[in-house]
Amino acid sequence: MKDSLLIVDDDPDMLQLLYGELATDYLVFTAENGQRALEIIADHPFRIIIAAIQTPVVNGYDLCLQLKTNPQYAHIPVILLTGRKGLQSQLDGLKAGADACIEKPFSCELLKVQISSLLNNRNKVRAYYTQQSPAHSPAMTPPGTEDPLLCTLHKLIMDNIENTEMDIDLLARLMNISRPTLYRKIKAQSALTPNELVMATRLTKAAELLTNAGYKIYEVAMMTGFNSQSSFGKAFLKQFKMTPTAFQQLKKAPGKLRTRYL
Repeated sequence: MKDSLLIVDDDPDMLQLLYGELATDYLVFTAENGQRALEIIADHPFRIIIAAIQTPVVNGYDLCLQLKTNPQYAHIPVILLTGRKGLQSQLDGLKAGADACIEKPFSCELLKVQISSLLNNRNKVRAYYTQQSPAHSPAMTPPGTEDPLLCTLHKLIMDNIENTEMDIDLLARLMNISRPTLYRKIKAQSALTPNELVMATRLTKAAELLTNAGYKIYEVAMMTGFNSQSSFGKAFLKQFKMTPTAFQQLKKAPGKLRTRYL
C-alpha cells in the first residue's frame, strides 16, 4: 500500500506538476490553502505533508505550527516550499517546526530524496518496535524519537512495565490525551496497535534483562509485566523465534547455538 502525502499550494500548475511527479510512488492529496489542508488532515492519515509557505487563509508557517503543536499530528513530517530567497525564510520554516524547507524553483529529484529521507527516519522507529531478533541487543530508547509525545509515551511504558494491567486506557490517562488520539499516534509511528507496542516493549526489555546472569526467567517475566512464566515464554518465542532459555544459552555460548537459532 502506498504512503499518503498531502500537497498544499494555491498554484494549480505547481499542484499538477507535483502530483504528476509523486503519484506513481505515493497516494497524493492536494489542498489549495492551509485551512483546507487542516480539514483534509482531520479525515485522512498522512505520512508526510508538503506545503507552500505563501498560501491564502492559512499560510504554510501557520499550518506547520498548528500541526506541530497538536499531539494528534505532531509526528507527521512537514516540508515547506518557499519562493523567498535567503537563509531567513528557511530559518522561519524551521522555527515553525518544519522538518525541511526547500526554495522554489527546485529539482523534483531533490524533493523526492528529501521525502524518502524523512520517511526512512520514521521507519527507524517502526523497525525498533518490529525487530525480530533480540541478539542485536538494541538500545531501549527508540532511534529518532524527537517527538516529545512519543518520548513521553516510551518513558511511561518503561515506568509501568511491571504493571500487568498496562494498556492504552492507562497510558491515555497518564498522558492526559484521548484514547483515539493516542491510538492513531502509536499506529502512525510504530505500525503496531497499542497492545502490540506494549508487548514489543516488554519483550525487548526482557531480552535485555535476560543477558544479566543474575536474573532467572521467572524473575524477568515478573519484571516485565507477565502474569506467568508460561505466558512470557510463549510471547517471547512468538516475537523472537526462540525460547527465553535458548536466548540465555545463546548469550552464554553464541558460537554453539548460532546455526540452530539464528
